[in-house]
Amino acid sequence: TLIAEQTTAYLRTQPTYASYLDMPVELAGGHFANRMPNYSEAGMQAVREVVSASADALAAIERDGLDERSRLNLAVVGHVNRYLAGVPGLNYGYIDYYFGHLPYVVNQISGPVIDIPKIMQTQQRVASLQDAADYIGRLRAFQPLLLGIQAKLEADAEAGVVPPEAIIDGSLRYLDGFTAYAITDHPLVVSLADKLEAIDAISVEERGRLIEDAHTALENYVYPGYRGLAAAVRTLKPRANEHDGIWAQPRGAEFYATAVRFQGDTDLTPDEIHELGLQEVARISAEMDTILREQGYAEGTVGERMIELGEEQRFLYPDTDEGRARLLSDLNDQITEINEVMPRFFATTPPQQVEVRRIPIFSQDGEAGGFYTDPSLDGTRPGIYWINLRDMNAWPSFALKTLTYHEAVPGHHFETSIGLTHEDLPFLRRSAPLNAFGEGWGLYSERLAWEMGMYDDDPFGNLGRLQDELWRAVRLVVDTGLHHKRWTREEAIEYMYGTTGSHMSEVVPEIERYMAWPGQALGYKLGMLKILELRQQAQAALGDRFDLRAFHDVVLGSGRLPMTALQRNIEAWIHGMDDEG
Repeated sequence: TLIAEQTTAYLRTQPTYASYLDMPVELAGGHFANRMPNYSEAGMQAVREVVSASADALAAIERDGLDERSRLNLAVVGHVNRYLAGVPGLNYGYIDYYFGHLPYVVNQISGPVIDIPKIMQTQQRVASLQDAADYIGRLRAFQPLLLGIQAKLEADAEAGVVPPEAIIDGSLRYLDGFTAYAITDHPLVVSLADKLEAIDAISVEERGRLIEDAHTALENYVYPGYRGLAAAVRTLKPRANEHDGIWAQPRGAEFYATAVRFQGDTDLTPDEIHELGLQEVARISAEMDTILREQGYAEGTVGERMIELGEEQRFLYPDTDEGRARLLSDLNDQITEINEVMPRFFATTPPQQVEVRRIPIFSQDGEAGGFYTDPSLDGTRPGIYWINLRDMNAWPSFALKTLTYHEAVPGHHFETSIGLTHEDLPFLRRSAPLNAFGEGWGLYSERLAWEMGMYDDDPFGNLGRLQDELWRAVRLVVDTGLHHKRWTREEAIEYMYGTTGSHMSEVVPEIERYMAWPGQALGYKLGMLKILELRQQAQAALGDRFDLRAFHDVVLGSGRLPMTALQRNIEAWIHGMDDEG
């Protein structure tokens, strides 16, 4: 009961997150579809007070006499609350419902000015006249939202927190692009029109009136707000931080230490993580070198040979509408193909469907190469696997399978969707924002697909898989390089490009992503290594009794977990198997 009350108190501060998952009104603490969160200094402080008080209340509960399920609920929800509370005493930046404490409230890849329009277009439900009125009400609410964000931006700058120039430039590209559309063509209007078209109960005349109301809201509230915020960001450019890592911001080393602990879910130091990354880069590069030589590519570094491979026309899709359509079709075929063999490796599969979609053009320049968005809480809206098609040369065909297995099946679609089906768990267990578990599972899924035979007779596809694993190993090096070892943006770009052989149009936004999200990139490799370690531990202990399907059920069966809790679950499963003889 206490956890449920705390969850509702938190969700009242997160109305757009409630739309993201299409939550029941009761769970979200009241009607939310026309409301915005508050990203002003006072609004962010209110969020931190809610989750800090929740964590303190849970910590005060006596554990003796509680069953294991209740202990796990307390541990996980308490961990999530501490994560969402951010760095104690550091008030700059903002609290994100998935990424936790991030340093720059306006940046080029995430945050409210990017995420909220995206949620409204792709995930806010519009299935009735009231839903449409709520959507338009939320459009009008952009004005106070953006004024609060601008005030937070300016307060942070007064406290000495100004982003690096690359983040400011990327933010301005997004903000200027957002208002470059004719209002009638803006994605926020077009998506509403598309949703209204599907509602038979709304007449053509009523539909037209609603669209006109949306035009007026954009003209009077949305566009002025975005233009005002862009002007405020421009005033920061002469004061841009000359360094690229979080170390250069106030108490930056402390900020990064907290990010490493929560985002990487590890006790390793940045120096130890950096060294681990270098070791993994060497190991994976050697595997790639062997395959490249077998395929007749023997000259140059692994990175140079992968650059050469990625430029061969036989692997490239045309930079046309037809080429993009064929790429999306191939991704759907890959999902169909792997789904056919899933029952051999998973006893439990998600009931929700997954769809493949292109990242919207207006936001593609600052976005990652691909990502996944959750299905609705009730499962009626599918999970979505998004892919960025801004540059078709960034997607040689041999690189696509691994992205599909990471973002869709058996990656994020499985770990997220299966977690949401556990209706007996507290909401913050079902949707816990635990980066190392989620991204570690995604990277583990790429390797698992290889073990499942999805790369048999496909050496170039396997090179693509290893290149992606190399990419995640490089993240350990460049994230700690930027934020701990004081690398410049250019040094990080040069290292990543030369090591991975990925296209420069992928590398540059990736490095800038790490600049905006300190520590987040660590979760992939660190989480994967921990899951593999636990699997090997179980195999060694159980021998012939080890069942991979059962192992996957244990990993995914309790929702996302901190790695210490996952280890306890796996060890309890091993002991239970031993007791059964």
